Amino acid sequence: MEQIKVQLATKEAEGFVIPLGPANLVAIKTDVGMVGCGAIDVAALDSFSYPAARVRPSIGLSIVDTDDILKGIVKEANRSAMGRGIRTGMTGRQALERL
Repeated sequence: MEQIKVQLATKEAEGFVIPLGPANLVAIKTDVGMVGCGAIDVAALDSFSYPAARVRPSIGLSIVDTDDILKGIVKEANRSAMGRGIRTGMTGRQALERL
Protein backbone atom coordinates (compact mmCIF):
# COMPACT_ATOMS: atom_id res chain seq x y z
CA MET A 1 0.00 0.00 0.00
CA GLU A 2 1.18 3.49 -0.83
CA GLN A 3 0.14 6.46 1.30
CA ILE A 4 0.44 9.94 -0.24
CA LYS A 5 -0.08 13.43 1.20
CA VAL A 6 -2.41 15.49 -1.01
CA GLN A 7 -2.41 19.27 -0.62
CA LEU A 8 -5.82 20.90 -1.03
CA ALA A 9 -6.54 24.65 -0.91
CA THR A 10 -7.24 24.79 2.82
CA LYS A 11 -5.95 21.51 4.23
CA GLU A 12 -3.97 18.37 3.64
CA ALA A 13 -5.62 15.06 2.76
CA GLU A 14 -4.37 11.48 2.71
CA GLY A 15 -4.27 9.45 -0.46
CA PHE A 16 -4.10 5.67 -0.62
CA VAL A 17 -3.19 3.32 -3.47
CA ILE A 18 -3.70 -0.36 -2.75
CA PRO A 19 -2.57 -2.72 -5.55
CA LEU A 20 -5.13 -5.49 -6.14
CA GLY A 21 -3.58 -7.55 -8.90
CA PRO A 22 -4.70 -6.09 -12.23
CA ALA A 23 -6.25 -2.96 -10.64
CA ASN A 24 -5.62 -0.49 -7.84
CA LEU A 25 -7.99 0.56 -5.07
CA VAL A 26 -7.47 4.33 -4.89
CA ALA A 27 -8.99 6.92 -2.54
CA ILE A 28 -8.26 10.28 -0.96
CA LYS A 29 -9.71 11.12 2.46
CA THR A 30 -10.00 14.32 4.40
CA ASP A 31 -10.97 14.74 8.03
CA VAL A 32 -14.62 14.83 6.86
CA GLY A 33 -15.06 12.35 4.00
CA MET A 34 -13.51 10.73 0.94
CA VAL A 35 -13.41 10.50 -2.84
CA GLY A 36 -12.45 7.19 -4.38
CA CYS A 37 -12.36 4.99 -7.44
CA GLY A 38 -15.29 2.92 -8.71
CA ALA A 39 -14.66 0.16 -6.15
CA ILE A 40 -15.78 2.41 -3.29
CA ASP A 41 -19.32 1.70 -2.00
CA VAL A 42 -20.63 5.21 -1.33
CA ALA A 43 -24.11 3.95 -0.35
CA ALA A 44 -22.67 1.75 2.40
CA LEU A 45 -20.63 4.68 3.72
CA ASP A 46 -23.78 6.82 3.74
CA SER A 47 -25.32 4.45 6.28
CA PHE A 48 -22.64 5.81 8.64
CA SER A 49 -23.35 9.43 7.55
CA TYR A 50 -19.87 9.48 6.00
CA PRO A 51 -19.63 11.75 2.92
CA ALA A 52 -18.20 9.84 -0.04
CA ALA A 53 -18.08 10.13 -3.82
CA ARG A 54 -16.85 7.91 -6.65
CA VAL A 55 -15.04 9.23 -9.68
CA ARG A 56 -14.51 7.89 -13.18
CA PRO A 57 -11.28 8.60 -15.04
CA SER A 58 -11.16 11.84 -17.02
CA ILE A 59 -8.84 10.04 -19.47
CA GLY A 60 -7.87 6.41 -19.77
CA LEU A 61 -9.72 3.28 -18.75
CA SER A 62 -9.26 3.20 -14.99
CA ILE A 63 -8.16 5.13 -11.92
CA VAL A 64 -4.52 4.23 -11.27
CA ASP A 65 -3.29 6.78 -8.72
CA THR A 66 -4.28 9.80 -6.63
CA ASP A 67 -3.71 12.19 -9.55
CA ASP A 68 -6.44 10.28 -11.40
CA ILE A 69 -8.78 10.83 -8.42
CA LEU A 70 -8.09 14.58 -8.43
CA LYS A 71 -8.64 14.87 -12.20
CA GLY A 72 -11.48 12.32 -12.30
CA ILE A 73 -15.14 13.20 -12.74
CA VAL A 74 -17.63 12.50 -9.94
CA LYS A 75 -20.08 9.88 -11.18
CA GLU A 76 -21.84 9.18 -7.87
CA ALA A 77 -22.10 10.89 -4.50
CA ASN A 78 -24.01 9.77 -1.44
CA ARG A 79 -26.55 11.94 0.41
CA SER A 80 -23.98 12.99 3.01
CA ALA A 81 -21.64 14.20 0.26
CA MET A 82 -24.43 15.95 -1.65
CA GLY A 83 -25.31 17.76 1.56
CA ARG A 84 -21.81 19.25 1.43
CA GLY A 85 -22.31 20.48 -2.14
CA ILE A 86 -20.77 17.61 -4.08
CA ARG A 87 -22.48 16.96 -7.42
CA THR A 88 -21.96 14.62 -10.34
CA GLY A 89 -19.81 16.13 -13.07
CA MET A 90 -17.41 18.05 -10.82
CA THR A 91 -13.78 16.97 -10.55
CA GLY A 92 -12.44 14.88 -7.72
CA ARG A 93 -10.42 17.87 -6.53
CA GLN A 94 -13.53 20.07 -6.46
CA ALA A 95 -15.34 17.42 -4.43
CA LEU A 96 -12.44 17.05 -1.98
CA GLU A 97 -12.34 20.82 -1.46
CA ARG A 98 -15.91 20.57 -0.09
CA LEU A 99 -14.87 17.95 2.40
